[in-house]
Amino acid sequence: MRIGIDVGSTTLKCIVLDEYDNIVFSSYERHYSQITKKTKELLERIMEECQCDEYVNLSISGSAGMGFADRCKIPFVQEVYATRIAVGKLIPEADVVIELGGEDAKILFLTNGLEVRMNGSCAGGTGAFIDQMATLLNITPSEMNDLAKSYDKLYTIASRCGVFAKSDVQPLLNQGAKKNDVAASIFYAVVNQTIAGLAQGRELLGNVVYLGGPLTFLSELRRSFDKTLDTKGICPEYSLYFVALGAAFMSESQKVNLKSTIAMIENQNSDGDFAHTSPLFHSVEEYNDFISRHNEEKVIYSDPNEYNGNAYLGIDAGSTTIKMVIIDDEENILNSVYLLNKGNPVSIVKDFLQDFYNKFPNIIIRSSTVTGYGEEILKNAFQIDYGIVETIAHFTGAKKFRPNVDFIIDIGGQDIKCFKIKNGVIDNIFLNEACSSGCGSFLQTFAGALNYTIEDFANLGNFASNPVDLGSRCTVFMNSSVKQAQKDGATIEDISAGLSASVVKNALYKVIRVTSREGLGKNIVVQGGTFLNNAVLRAFEMELGQEVIRPNIAGLMGAYGAALYAKSNAKDISTILSKDKLKSFSHEVQGTTCGLCSNNCRLTINTFDDGRKFISGNRCEKPLAKKEGRKQLSIYDYKLKLLNNYQPIKGKRGRIGIPMVLNMYELLPFWHKFFTVLGFEVIISPKSNRDLYLKGQHTIPSDTICYPAKLVHGHIESLIDGGVNNIFYPCMSYNLDEGLGDNHYNCPVVAYYPEVVAANVPQIKNINFIYDYIGLHRPKDFIKKIHGILGRSFKDITLEEVKLASNKAYEEYYSYLEKVQTMGKHYIDYANKNNLPIIILAGRPYHVDPEINNGIDKLICQLGAIVISEDVISGNTSKFPTSVLNQWTYHARLYAAAKYIGDKDNMNLVQLVSFGCGLDAVTTDEVSEILENEGKIYTQIKIDEITNLGAVKIRLRSLMEALNQ
Repeated sequence: MRIGIDVGSTTLKCIVLDEYDNIVFSSYERHYSQITKKTKELLERIMEECQCDEYVNLSISGSAGMGFADRCKIPFVQEVYATRIAVGKLIPEADVVIELGGEDAKILFLTNGLEVRMNGSCAGGTGAFIDQMATLLNITPSEMNDLAKSYDKLYTIASRCGVFAKSDVQPLLNQGAKKNDVAASIFYAVVNQTIAGLAQGRELLGNVVYLGGPLTFLSELRRSFDKTLDTKGICPEYSLYFVALGAAFMSESQKVNLKSTIAMIENQNSDGDFAHTSPLFHSVEEYNDFISRHNEEKVIYSDPNEYNGNAYLGIDAGSTTIKMVIIDDEENILNSVYLLNKGNPVSIVKDFLQDFYNKFPNIIIRSSTVTGYGEEILKNAFQIDYGIVETIAHFTGAKKFRPNVDFIIDIGGQDIKCFKIKNGVIDNIFLNEACSSGCGSFLQTFAGALNYTIEDFANLGNFASNPVDLGSRCTVFMNSSVKQAQKDGATIEDISAGLSASVVKNALYKVIRVTSREGLGKNIVVQGGTFLNNAVLRAFEMELGQEVIRPNIAGLMGAYGAALYAKSNAKDISTILSKDKLKSFSHEVQGTTCGLCSNNCRLTINTFDDGRKFISGNRCEKPLAKKEGRKQLSIYDYKLKLLNNYQPIKGKRGRIGIPMVLNMYELLPFWHKFFTVLGFEVIISPKSNRDLYLKGQHTIPSDTICYPAKLVHGHIESLIDGGVNNIFYPCMSYNLDEGLGDNHYNCPVVAYYPEVVAANVPQIKNINFIYDYIGLHRPKDFIKKIHGILGRSFKDITLEEVKLASNKAYEEYYSYLEKVQTMGKHYIDYANKNNLPIIILAGRPYHVDPEINNGIDKLICQLGAIVISEDVISGNTSKFPTSVLNQWTYHARLYAAAKYIGDKDNMNLVQLVSFGCGLDAVTTDEVSEILENEGKIYTQIKIDEITNLGAVKIRLRSLMEALNQ
């Protein structure tokens, strides 16, 4: 009898084979990190049900099985090898295996030898991710699968992080997107994560086999893979058990005594050697003093049954929860709720209002305010009086407790918001960007994985003797650290306390990136539901070495601040729907694609009673049919207009293609003129969009590269598919020297990405791809170099022709730059004349691509500002000393622009940063330092292929509010 056990990241799978390879026993269960206990119970079941001999063939495999097997002296089989053995024996025709587990994902390429791709630092696109998304939708994964069968349209959703992706889904739900569409979009996000993150440029061809829990249980996930890969994958019987089957097949070499093995497992002791920190509380007395001190900071709750008069409503529709507070004239709370929004805040608010109107007819809601992700849909649905940005709501609430507050930190479900206050005005804002490991959902995830409620789990940590020192890490790495600590003897109490401390460290050192404790301030107010966890609060105070203010309504502070705002801005009569109007309230949701401009936005149309509509998903104002009296001026629009003028002109030498990517957004005028003068018809690749990205996705070798670079693959393939046989995309170490920096390099990605294309796009071998190294910074050398390069492919081109074309190209390039700067100065004059704020939307030339910038320039215009780019004003500043080596042309422009606006009251800078841009780790710190030294607010926006602008809107509105104060 042969036994194979697969100890996975979240589950324990087992197969028992008889002498004829028949399966006589199988088991699949979650182990909740109790691997030793569950394995012992499993082997005892096998002994009882299978009537085993004393000696059996036993092997262990799986991502969490190696250390366990070693300690118990059980033979171990590496899981990839086990999978290959099982597939080779049962499905010999297989070419590719895609296996998704609880927190693990892998692709096995079986053709021409074994090649394995596994997830490393991210659990996005695994079973854990799907479970979290199902929880967010308030359904089971099976129900999510059923919903996905009847979807109408797909949304772009990130699965780059198993936690933070909720921030992409939640705004869709808040804006009325149908769960069917969201469910299907989640499955396609998993597919894209697997292909982009694991395949890394290698095509998935031939017979594809699907293994693992998610692909076994979720037919729509399999269908999403089939559709994307244009194949019909195989999901075999016992697809859950292939690692265990492989372990069983490999167990023939050595027999073990089953009873002795069970006894060894039972007696396994951990050595208790793990890194730990000081206890949060050393005694019950210390804990009681701590609780008493924080209980002093409270808002009084009044009995609404004994109150007659005016009241004021505040609503905070957050990423995962909705909070509502009603206060009286004394600013005491009459009623409050804190609920999961379950993907539909509209129905929750309706029920709350109806209940309040019915129970308390003598209380009149005089004014109302809404804030948070669901602000716009709720304001439209219930005709709320005011909508304010979250930072203002939280600041308003904090001032109630500390009028001189100088630092506020709010840790919610998956958002961290921090802001410094200077002279009574918000001076700086910090938001978490791509990871929520310092947020409440981080703790929620671990509590669920260990089979505890969040409340019980949080309380366990208060009196832990040796809190595990887990540092500040993402959920995936933290998971492995927790498992290791458990193996080393850490108790659940130690882990709970360690995770609470980790939340604090993530917030302080990853989001705020504090350099000194004193820099935060002396009057700190902490908010958000996460701070109701006393262990987190205590860890925060211990890390800072000072006491802070935690109101008794920490989880309601956004809603309470909104209610205070409503009270201070109350009108004679509120516009909020009355009890009678609420009776006829209705809400219908419809999806459609807007065709009013080239964006082709996927709109969600919410229609309410009396025909009121709220439209979401738009990047511009056209579908809203709004008439703007003021011009919306963006230099990004002007640049695109100029670049669109460079159209193909037929020439004697045929066609040559130029991919509209990266530095080509600035050098297109040069190359278009150069090749046109030489007699080529210059074919430019199509405009970037999601489909173009997906077209080239299978050839992208790294998922961590920035989105602008990822788009290159689609542009190249579009040119090839369009029949362009000559493509020009040179490597360029240097940019032109503008005299602003210590040197004038291009960043490595911009400089050398043509090499990546040549090595990873198979079709490139079928055409003439010209990607030689050239430099425009030395015009005389350029002429000779480019003549030699082109002469290899086009023998009749003379040096004189090249010289003429070169001269014309330089003229065209500098003419383009002059037009941009002239128009930029015109925009500045217009803003100054009309007393309008100016935002320098700073980045790289390719950030002008609407697919890359996600329409952020238009969003800024809608908020009432004029938008210019860094290159409009960078030339107004001479070279100056910087704290970093200033050797890249694009970066030098950023620093110069930041320096220039130091004494310009109506100018502020917003920096666009692409996820995956390593060099921006340097530029962001330097730009921030320059601006803060000049007394300016630094605002950074991270962007990638995900188009949801919820967090972006918060950041921009917060900036505009701070500037208006």
